[in-house]
Amino acid sequence: MFMMEAKRIIIVIIGAFLTAVSLNFFLIAANVYASGFAGAAQLLASVFQDFIGVNIGTGLFLLLLNIPVFILGWFKVGKGFTIYSAISVVCATIFLEIMPVIALSNDIILNAVFGGVIGGIGVGISLKIGASTGGMDIVAMVLSRLNDKPVGRYFLSLNAVIIVLAGVLYEPENSLYTLVALYVTTRIIDAIHTRHVKLTAMIITQKAEEMQQAIHSKFIRGITILPAQGAYTKTEKKMLYLVLTRYELYDLEKIIHEVDEQAFTNVVETTAVYGQFRKD
Repeated sequence: MFMMEAKRIIIVIIGAFLTAVSLNFFLIAANVYASGFAGAAQLLASVFQDFIGVNIGTGLFLLLLNIPVFILGWFKVGKGFTIYSAISVVCATIFLEIMPVIALSNDIILNAVFGGVIGGIGVGISLKIGASTGGMDIVAMVLSRLNDKPVGRYFLSLNAVIIVLAGVLYEPENSLYTLVALYVTTRIIDAIHTRHVKLTAMIITQKAEEMQQAIHSKFIRGITILPAQGAYTKTEKKMLYLVLTRYELYDLEKIIHEVDEQAFTNVVETTAVYGQFRKD
């Protein structure tokens, strides 16, 4: 248990470091903006410096933007997800403040592409272990639960604001290069993790009761338990069928490993859910 949590924290820190590298070494110097709260913090830092004459670091804005979101996430999304996301943001803030802002290349396209790739890797590995690198995930998830609309719609809307402001306040080309960075980031995240927010897990186990109790101690999710039988061994088993979010996948894997290492689990993408998905 300790080693798994230590590994999770290390990955979160690495993800935060990669986010800082993408910003300080590629995107900030090129006036190309990242996605989510990192991009919003970057844009605020640019506006304060260029239009007001006040130099406030991107890392500080990132932390300030996330404080109210962490409070919201604690009550609406989940304590575990929020804690690891907070660790990620605090580490990213520290890295952003102590690392210099330099331009490794004067080619804006190279900066947009490589900044997007490195940032996408940082976000992707964080999502894969059940955390995030900022508040955009939390905001989108809360809005999605209010009216059961796709989370991707809110990502698109919130990032569109950053793109439009970048074009209005600076050169219109900045919006186009920002779109390139956002596209690359999204593709990298999809390659590392999954673009689908809702997933369906089918767990075949001989310890159905223990598995059900362990899952319900962590998540508030409906579970359907069906009888199952091994085709070759004719061993009587049961299948637990449940729908969860991608942010809970890491915790589910950990529970399955702890309860029954011999369990067989199939996780598939879920495009739509009708009825009661989550019991509040």
